[in-house]
Amino acid sequence: MKEKLEAFERLLTIMDDLRKDCPWDREQTLESLRHLTIEETYELSDAILENDLDEVRKELGDLMLHLVFYAKIGEEQGAFDMKGVLDGIAEKLIVRHPHIYGDVKVNDANEVKDNWERIKLKEGKKSVLEGVPNSLPALLKAYRMQEKAGGVGFEWERKEQVWAKVLEELQEMQHEVNQSAAKERIEDEFGDLLFALVNYARYVGVNPEDALERTNRKFKRRFTYIEERAEAQQKKLHGMKLDEMDALWNEAKKLE
Repeated sequence: MKEKLEAFERLLTIMDDLRKDCPWDREQTLESLRHLTIEETYELSDAILENDLDEVRKELGDLMLHLVFYAKIGEEQGAFDMKGVLDGIAEKLIVRHPHIYGDVKVNDANEVKDNWERIKLKEGKKSVLEGVPNSLPALLKAYRMQEKAGGVGFEWERKEQVWAKVLEELQEMQHEVNQSAAKERIEDEFGDLLFALVNYARYVGVNPEDALERTNRKFKRRFTYIEERAEAQQKKLHGMKLDEMDALWNEAKKLE
């Protein structure tokens, strides 16, 4: 523990030096750092999906730098400091884990999540959905909203019911397509279908954001293989037949 505290203190001291002596670091604000922090978060996400633990360590360091940076700026503005940040999260964790720091009994992780949402409402939150950022990617936002609503009991009892809803939404979308409905109507139904699929993902233990990103990467690998093989054969993709490209796609699948 002592070594960890010393390492954290060292980072805080370096940040003090940077804000005092580095022209670039002196110029940064909460707003100027925001997009960089988002970028660092996605880089961490990439490292996690690649299961590159050394890269995860490096990206965590980059994110930690940003957290220390924000706290330093807050201290300079007299709004908050690192002590306030750490005390705040520590108190929140204690309050929201009464099964650890109180006499509440829980049977599993789901009950822990349910208690978490109920405690948040007692703290003055007007809606369980308040904690879902508006700027989240739509797929992840749908997942988090459904997860939070489920935490207070707003969900189906069985996954079969959820799948039935998926099929219902699929039929409704197909009906609009067959009727040549307006784009807005088809878009609405397509959104409902995606929302239902995201909900089903929860019931089968899949994070839809991670699942789609893995498929994105798989598609990129296979399509890149098609491009490379086409170039090796001195062919242009737009001049190839679909059957030819599909054969190369299957080759790529076999190589995996």
